Amino acid sequence: MRRPLDLRHVISPGLRDLIQLANTSDFDRVTEQVRNLRGCTSPVNLHGWTVTTNQSTKEVVRSYNSEDEPAGRLLTACGNRRSSRCPACSRLYAADTYHLIKAGLSGGKNVAATVRDHPRAFVTLTAPSFGPVHNRPTTDAAKPRPCACGNTHAEDAPELGTPLKPATYDYTSAVLWNAHAGELWARFTTYMRRALAEHLGMTQKALNAALSVSFAKVAEYQKRGLVHFHAVIRFDGPDGHTTPPPAWATFDALNVAVGLAVERARLTLESDAIGEHVIAWGKRFKVDPITALGDGELTDARVAEYTDAKVAGYVAKYATKNAEGTGTVDRTLICRPCSGHGHLTGPDGYRDLCADCDGTGQAEPIKDLRIQQHVRQMIRTAWNLGHLPELAHLKLWKWAHMLGFRGHFSSKSRAYSTTLGALRDHRRTWRLAQAEAARARAGLPATDENTTLVTDSAWTYLSSGYRPGEELLAAQTRHDIAQAQRIKQEGDFS
Repeated sequence: MRRPLDLRHVISPGLRDLIQLANTSDFDRVTEQVRNLRGCTSPVNLHGWTVTTNQSTKEVVRSYNSEDEPAGRLLTACGNRRSSRCPACSRLYAADTYHLIKAGLSGGKNVAATVRDHPRAFVTLTAPSFGPVHNRPTTDAAKPRPCACGNTHAEDAPELGTPLKPATYDYTSAVLWNAHAGELWARFTTYMRRALAEHLGMTQKALNAALSVSFAKVAEYQKRGLVHFHAVIRFDGPDGHTTPPPAWATFDALNVAVGLAVERARLTLESDAIGEHVIAWGKRFKVDPITALGDGELTDARVAEYTDAKVAGYVAKYATKNAEGTGTVDRTLICRPCSGHGHLTGPDGYRDLCADCDGTGQAEPIKDLRIQQHVRQMIRTAWNLGHLPELAHLKLWKWAHMLGFRGHFSSKSRAYSTTLGALRDHRRTWRLAQAEAARARAGLPATDENTTLVTDSAWTYLSSGYRPGEELLAAQTRHDIAQAQRIKQEGDFS
């Protein structure tokens, strides 16, 4: 009988736990589970079982029970798209988004390759001004010139995007614009089709019968805390990507339609508490053609040439971002026990002050957040607006950490290309094929394609995260992945 390990001299809890895991008989399985997560920072811990049965013979083809694992639970990747929360899972999300956007530009993934011959544009729509802010203006020769404050700011200057006169900055309108940006985008797509029909001198019914418009868009936060949208817009024939658009559906026509839609799309918000607010696009917008081939480099500042790959990479990068680039926090500020209301309803039906937040409804006091004053004021404004009865439907207190933005960071029209779900299904099919290959190598009979398999399962969520020793193994996995990528990049440049 093995004597228990005396690890009292090991100070590190992680190292102590790792030594205990290494002295178990199933340590190889522990390392395999962690390695399969590819560096996920907060895996989901599940308890349960699954059984796959041949429906005709009732034979059990595959079975799994989490109790057979060394720690009695199954670790699965969190799947979080946000790079601030899980860089590993966000890289997978970004890769899927890249292929989704790229397929809609150059074909593949069940999209016809002829789409690269269709008119396509990369469109950037911005928010209006709610007050002057510190910025880095440039001359016609792209050389920086002084800001309105008199200074020439560095690219990483912390004051960039903050108001020149905070006392007169319209924070209420800024937060309300973020809150309605998604709805304004939906209205823009409608007005763009109407403007296109008007420009071409035809009815909208005739336009829809001869032309279809597809798009994919991603939201990006500016330094001033307001979102703007980057969109890929494509003209197709009446049957979608498989048919070419009419000859009169040109990039120039698309350019005119976007300009008219930007001017006309607007929302009017009426409130007795804060007055009337008009939600509209800013005057600065860009419409650039996308070329099928080219070596131009797409950057945040200037573009040599918009190509399929560069545009897809740009959109995929921002699909994993949230508002962290503005200096805000990447977590909700609502108190979980009281759901942000500041009170709990007791057994007697009366409202009792929430002990966790002292009635503020905030998990962390806004005044204590280690953020810039401009961002703090955006958060505070969103929180206060969210508790106005007239604006309660916006739930701005829930989205205060997002500075009021409530929409999807990335979205697409149905006919643009494949879906993220289809890409995940393709990956699942590939893994099943790999499993069948492993069965063949082990001398087991292959599964008949005509066999109907039925899977029963039951799973329960336990927690999130690693135990201390597993966290050290995960850190090593992340290091190995980063090292392999570095070696690959050095090889590409050599």
